[in-house]
Amino acid sequence: MTRKPLNYREGRVALTFLLPSVIGFALFYLIPFAMGLVYSVLDRTIGGSFVGFSNYMELLSSDSFRKAVLNTFWFMAANVPLMLMLSLGIALVLNRNLYLRQFLRMAFVLPLVVPVASVVMVWQALFDWNGTFNAWLHAAGLERIDWMKSVWARSVISLFYLWKHIGYNMILLLAGLQSIPRDYYETAELEGAGKWFQCYRITLVYLTPTMVFVVLMSVMNTFKIFRETYLIAGDYPHDSIYTLQHYMNNMFLALDVQKLSAAATLMVIGIFILVTALLRLEKRYTQFME
Repeated sequence: MTRKPLNYREGRVALTFLLPSVIGFALFYLIPFAMGLVYSVLDRTIGGSFVGFSNYMELLSSDSFRKAVLNTFWFMAANVPLMLMLSLGIALVLNRNLYLRQFLRMAFVLPLVVPVASVVMVWQALFDWNGTFNAWLHAAGLERIDWMKSVWARSVISLFYLWKHIGYNMILLLAGLQSIPRDYYETAELEGAGKWFQCYRITLVYLTPTMVFVVLMSVMNTFKIFRETYLIAGDYPHDSIYTLQHYMNNMFLALDVQKLSAAATLMVIGIFILVTALLRLEKRYTQFME
């Protein structure tokens, strides 16, 4: 009988502390998303009539939308696994007693703290028609490459994506590696287990939750690369780097809120399915290895 008032009081205190975050989440995320769902089934925003899924059907039949979806998918499918392998490899190397280990850690994290405008100016200077790389090609007797207006644009943006985010993922994986008890490796060595067996049965098993989180963050960052792409390539980039964010930005500039809302809804559904699949895969893999 004396415990119930205490629990109620603790609940009120917890709710009081959570209330600002809940209000902010509702105002800036939940309510706008709900309004977008409503707009996606109307023919106009003010005094609109219910049109069902016609906006979605029109969206799916749009060549520009399909191109944006495919480009976003291939960018994610190519760069997220590469990001995981590179960041994991660097984390495994830096987890050893390596010379200049602290300096290398700082060097990989440095792109996270450099202002975006400064980084974009440097990359523009590197990949401009009269930029550094074309000057080197010209000096070597080779033809210049229009990096951002050709098929090379996807490689440039992929390189930028890896360079910018590999340090953060490396820090996460390095923290996961250092949280694995050394006793497991010592016991495996006493039982005659080799390095590859230890890596597969110990390191990867206990690092699975961290790797899933890194994959999720990498997927989210593929959608956020639009800012740098927009600043480097401009309003109308090459077709190979025309992504969902470009399409939605164009719909916003055209004030086509219905298509914008429908595209955002489909993107959220796709991300939700992907996240759910990754979490289930992590659970099954962990249970299987155990």
